[in-house]
Amino acid sequence: MGGIKNLVDKAAVKKIKEMAMAADIAVFVTSLTNVPLSSRPMSTQDVDDDGNIWFMSKDESHKNEDILNDSRVQLFYSNKSSSEYLSIYGNAEVLTSRDRIEELWSPIVKAWFSEGKEDPSITLIRVVPADAYYWDTKESKIISLIKIAYGALTGTPNNAGVEGSLKI
Repeated sequence: MGGIKNLVDKAAVKKIKEMAMAADIAVFVTSLTNVPLSSRPMSTQDVDDDGNIWFMSKDESHKNEDILNDSRVQLFYSNKSSSEYLSIYGNAEVLTSRDRIEELWSPIVKAWFSEGKEDPSITLIRVVPADAYYWDTKESKIISLIKIAYGALTGTPNNAGVEGSLKI
């Protein structure tokens, strides 16, 4: 059954981790007061036990500069294969912890950092969520479309999914 299901604390962290890691790529938006918005795709490296979302970035990137000027960011995740969507508003911080870089390193990251995990241009971005909202069909896309079509034909409410706020 669909509807609103707001989640808090550990349940909210679990949902953020589950959805962000499954989608992997976030549209990472900075400079929220400027139009057009400054956005780019970023691969999520981790969601830690506190719900913080981690990314890797080059030290001289525009996004790092944007974050230093205004730490507010918005992340958008879309996992089309399971019809899951996640929006996170939060504050970002640029860090240079070599230990954390080591923990988060994977061979695929080398495509952006040719010198490997010792590349001095690697920085980390930690996003601390302040507000989040999710949409989750809980079913396959085909089943969801059938339920939507049935609802449209019969006038019955669409119970194809669940949505809600996430408060850490």
